[in-house]
Amino acid sequence: MSKLAPSILTADFGNLAGQIAAAEEAGADYLHLDVMDGSFVPEISFGSGIVKAVRRMTELPLDVHLMVREPERHIGSFAKAGADIITVHAEACLHLHRTLSLIHEHGVQAGLAVNPLTPLDVFLQALPMLDLALVMSVNPGYGGQSFIDFTPGRLETLRSWRNELSPECIIEVDGGVNTVTAPLVASAGADLLVVGSAVYNDRGSVADNIRGLRQSLQVSA
Repeated sequence: MSKLAPSILTADFGNLAGQIAAAEEAGADYLHLDVMDGSFVPEISFGSGIVKAVRRMTELPLDVHLMVREPERHIGSFAKAGADIITVHAEACLHLHRTLSLIHEHGVQAGLAVNPLTPLDVFLQALPMLDLALVMSVNPGYGGQSFIDFTPGRLETLRSWRNELSPECIIEVDGGVNTVTAPLVASAGADLLVVGSAVYNDRGSVADNIRGLRQSLQVSA
């Protein structure tokens, strides 16, 4: 069954420790941390200081998603802060091979993300270097967006390439994942689902929301 990575972007930062503990207790597999710079994407979120603080709050793997320009400038600080995975965007890297190599040099797993209309071809050469391949199912930069409906087809293509070129690489999907779309992306090939507003919302507790997502995934298991 696909794993879940709650995104703290939509959590209550006034009670961040409690929100993280609730996700961990409910069986979350990873925590997803969206780092946004206000340039590559419209919003600004947080930096390595929050990652360092979250690292002290949990033993869950920290999946750090850099939605920033020139991410190579920040790899060292996020690795030092405690990231287990650092994912960069193909669209943000002038020298992508060098950036992915730099992540590994810091002893961190390397991920590569692509935006919804970015051709998937970059993965054909990159997959042997990757621990994680991320397909965006919304335009990056905001939480709570609607799922883009052609995403499952992209995941199916990526899964076929991954199975041939780098079987251990995790396929991740990020954006608009909820109880309706989770089974669609899981059956299309996503191993790890980023879930933000589907977990942290006013409609139910973190535990109930994660339980609901797990139940929806039974369909694709």
